[in-house]
Amino acid sequence: MAAEEIERREFIGRLAALPIVSAVSAIAGTSDETPRHGGDAAGENQTQGAGTEQSTTMKVGEMPYRMLGNTGVKVSCIGLGGFHLGQSKLEESDMIKLFHSAIDRGINFSDNSWDYNQGESERRVGKALQGGYRDKVFVMTKFDGRTKGSALKQLDESLQRLQLDHVDLWQFHENIRLEDPDRFFADGGAVEATIEAKKAGKIKYVGFTGHKDPSVHLRMLELADKNNFSFDTAQMPLNVMDAHFRSFGKEVVPVLVQKRIAVLGMKPMGDKHILESNTVTPLECLQFALSLPTSVVITGVDSMAILDQAFEAAKTYSSLSKTDIDNILAKTATVAATGKFEPFKTTPMFDSTAMHPEWLGYNPGA
Repeated sequence: MAAEEIERREFIGRLAALPIVSAVSAIAGTSDETPRHGGDAAGENQTQGAGTEQSTTMKVGEMPYRMLGNTGVKVSCIGLGGFHLGQSKLEESDMIKLFHSAIDRGINFSDNSWDYNQGESERRVGKALQGGYRDKVFVMTKFDGRTKGSALKQLDESLQRLQLDHVDLWQFHENIRLEDPDRFFADGGAVEATIEAKKAGKIKYVGFTGHKDPSVHLRMLELADKNNFSFDTAQMPLNVMDAHFRSFGKEVVPVLVQKRIAVLGMKPMGDKHILESNTVTPLECLQFALSLPTSVVITGVDSMAILDQAFEAAKTYSSLSKTDIDNILAKTATVAATGKFEPFKTTPMFDSTAMHPEWLGYNPGA
């Protein structure tokens, strides 16, 4: 067996041996301190022990805020998903009004991506950030380019659409193939784009996302260590089904907490597929995701009613006992076993970069 493969297996073995973080133990007390916008929060870092991703939790109005890993930035525990905001079936004016309502009530984390709705999601958020809202929002977007040149080109397009000179967090999108981490760190790869963009002041923090398999996230973290590169965030599906199948929560989250990399949860309802199992309610899905050691749980919002539901979850998740969480997991264990209700893990239907290989900046088949 090649030395590199032996080293890789030993690395994954060490990760598997780490203790699984208790979902409830990550939640702490509250304070009335008002957070500053992410771009102004340098120097606000607070000491956190391993296994307590949010050792300091505070509230702004109805919304609890948490620390974004080791960055010193405070963010709302609910993040506003960007994809839904740009859908053509929804009126732009309604979505801007919805965005403003979310921010006015305490959400400060804005999720987006270069490829969402052919750029419409970023364009709409760019309009919504005008009139003083930029100073209230931690702006994140993602890129698909696997080469330095393609990634930087996408960043410039994102900044133009968002009407910004920088974003607070820029994330490598769809880390879903085992070769994606290798491509990221290759000569001329996207890692060089993140370094250059940070030096140029176009980005503040760097992260990566993925929805397919925990092993790909672990590979990215392994290569980051080998290359002396530090990620600030990592985003992944965290929900009531994930706990039973190819679990990011069990395999990746403990590693991130130990490394003090911010955990960004997504797909708390599996893009509504989890609700089709008829085992859990939307509120339970959000409450469960919020009870994990996440900095942010990103959820799609396309109406005031759905926004209200997110705030209700933010206000009530801390009332869940260990027994409540055990009951939720017991209800979903059987239906989650094959991944049927997490099709983003088991099918290509959510793999936008697979449908558009030209976005990657190189020919994957070459």
